[in-house]
Amino acid sequence: MAAALLMAFAAPQMPAVAAAAGRVPETPSAGAPAEVPPQVPAPTGKQPVGTRTLHLVDTSRPDPWKPAAGKRQLMVSLWYPARHQGDRNAPFVSKELSKQVIGKEDLAGIRTNSTLGAAPARKPRPLVVLSPGFGMSRLTLTALGEDLASRGYAVAAVDHTYEAPVEFPGGRIETCEICAKPDMAAVVRNRAKDFSFLLDRLTAPGSPLAVDRDRIAVVGHSVGGASAVEALRGDKRVDAAVNLDGDFPVDPPAGAVNKPVLLFGAQRAGHMENWNKNWQLLTGWKRWLDVPEGGHMTFTDVPWIADRFALRDQLPPDQVAGAYGSLHGTRSTALTRAYVNAFVDRHLRGVPSPLLDRPSAAYPEVTFMKKP
Repeated sequence: MAAALLMAFAAPQMPAVAAAAGRVPETPSAGAPAEVPPQVPAPTGKQPVGTRTLHLVDTSRPDPWKPAAGKRQLMVSLWYPARHQGDRNAPFVSKELSKQVIGKEDLAGIRTNSTLGAAPARKPRPLVVLSPGFGMSRLTLTALGEDLASRGYAVAAVDHTYEAPVEFPGGRIETCEICAKPDMAAVVRNRAKDFSFLLDRLTAPGSPLAVDRDRIAVVGHSVGGASAVEALRGDKRVDAAVNLDGDFPVDPPAGAVNKPVLLFGAQRAGHMENWNKNWQLLTGWKRWLDVPEGGHMTFTDVPWIADRFALRDQLPPDQVAGAYGSLHGTRSTALTRAYVNAFVDRHLRGVPSPLLDRPSAAYPEVTFMKKP
């Protein structure tokens, strides 16, 4: 599915606004209003959101995918409740990384809803760690990350180096070293180590965020979701996990998970075997929800970006169905936010939500596949 993401953005070079509107760009006349730049969907919470980027080095282990590079390095985006909303909205991505990901600079024109470098609120917050799909950047979880922060969570989205293009300070970009022949079971195990290292840093004295170390969840898309459940299994600090349409490695791992897990997929009625095997190993609170009208990318920023830049027409129909289904970006973003928020509210804050107990008229696209 990472290939589908790249193909979705492989449209001919064109200005963003003109592409979205489906018209030929014109030279603006004097005094004409400036075009509004594309922006990440606005968060639903009431708190102002700040953001900053971390470059972390795990001196305890060499990089598993490129040992010659030395110690494992990670790039992390933080979103958090800020003391004040500023006027310096952070860019979605740099021109250089946009070119690396999609071959052109279009994504650099997108603006986020987060104030760059804003001072975080002092009160310790529950922490949600986000992990993208294989071959995909952490930027594809921006809308979810900002929304969680606007609702009072500290959020950390991590790029797993050499599994996708990653930009480091100074403009250095490392590409995917293992995309040609990935070992997905090894990817899951290594990502779990990335999470544990990140938690070490974010829960230690001097952390850039005020984190409540007793309330932590990991949420991942695709293999990031399988990795989130692995982190729940292996790191006692993780209290709950969400798997957003991610198949688990072929053989179910040893040992049950007696903690809360949400399996939230798309079109799973047609391929249930993988999750069926692992469902039996989830012995705590659990739900299996499905979006039959959605696609593998439904739970990321890809659908609203594709809508904004009129990119769905660049894919063959079968790939559109697999990546997006029939849902458009605004709706995909809304339902992903609603159910992830309901899950973390319930298991990190003790606030129950009927969304997780029964079908909702507000979200008829979501069906209950399994419930204990």
